[in-house]
Amino acid sequence: MARESFAIAGVRIRSGTIRALELPITRLVTGADVTLPVRVVHGREDGPRVWLDAAIHGDEVAGVEIIRQVMAGLDAKTFRGTLVAVPIVNVLGFMTGDRYLPDRRDLNRSFPGSARGSLAGRIAHLFMREVVAGCDVGIDLHTGSDRRSNLPQVRADLDDPRTRELAAAFGAPVMLHARIRDGSLRHAAGEQGAKVLLYEGGEPLRFDAYAVDAGVAGVRRVLAALGMTDPVDEPPPEPSLECRSSGWVRARRTGILHLDVQLGQQVSDGDRLGTLFDSFGKTLRAVYANRDGIVIGRTEAPLVNSGDAVVHIAH
Repeated sequence: MARESFAIAGVRIRSGTIRALELPITRLVTGADVTLPVRVVHGREDGPRVWLDAAIHGDEVAGVEIIRQVMAGLDAKTFRGTLVAVPIVNVLGFMTGDRYLPDRRDLNRSFPGSARGSLAGRIAHLFMREVVAGCDVGIDLHTGSDRRSNLPQVRADLDDPRTRELAAAFGAPVMLHARIRDGSLRHAAGEQGAKVLLYEGGEPLRFDAYAVDAGVAGVRRVLAALGMTDPVDEPPPEPSLECRSSGWVRARRTGILHLDVQLGQQVSDGDRLGTLFDSFGKTLRAVYANRDGIVIGRTEAPLVNSGDAVVHIAH
């Protein structure tokens, strides 16, 4: 007996097929339609229902490439369960390389949204209704923001046993127990009972190979752990370093920053992380670690103001 079809946006997708859809969002002032691109893999056999999303922030493009590579390796005829892939959630921001929507709202602070709300609220509502409502597990793909780079890491509620299992299966260098932000997709989806992993890796507006490769491998491991695909044929990764909290080291002076630490480096409280200089090379102030831990993020901007976040340390 054939598996039941999968319903999304008024369309029914037969088992054993891959279907591309476009969900209407709005119109440009020119009258052209703006749509949310979606691709569904509805396997022949029963299994979990999972979504993948990227570019909730329009300048965070690495997740788009991660989804492209993951999708290229899937066959609906052997796939177990259903995968809903949304590579570009913030379509308008993505087209202009902008983190935010044209109304300057942060889409990841607008969930669960409203059908009659702002543009951000309407997109969030559409995503929750058509994507999240039909899924059990979600993987939300991000990069660093504002000229920052992030070590590949999974942020999740590690106190939830099932979520913790999935985070460990992902196999990123770090898994961080991260508090849930009001208005985020992770918060809204969690309220509906979904298990959500948030992946961070790389810089905005770049396809950093280290972040893309870790993201592709991690998503594939999670799909295998859920039984949706066969086990990944590769050596298992090193166990993720579990961290329970994190914080930024901030510049104490304005100047030109030279950082000496790299992503993934272990540091101790008081270690020298870099130095601030003036434009002639005079040393203004050293930058020191304010805790023990691992560097999971750093600024890539050489010009910093007093109070700017420069190194992110988790422990």
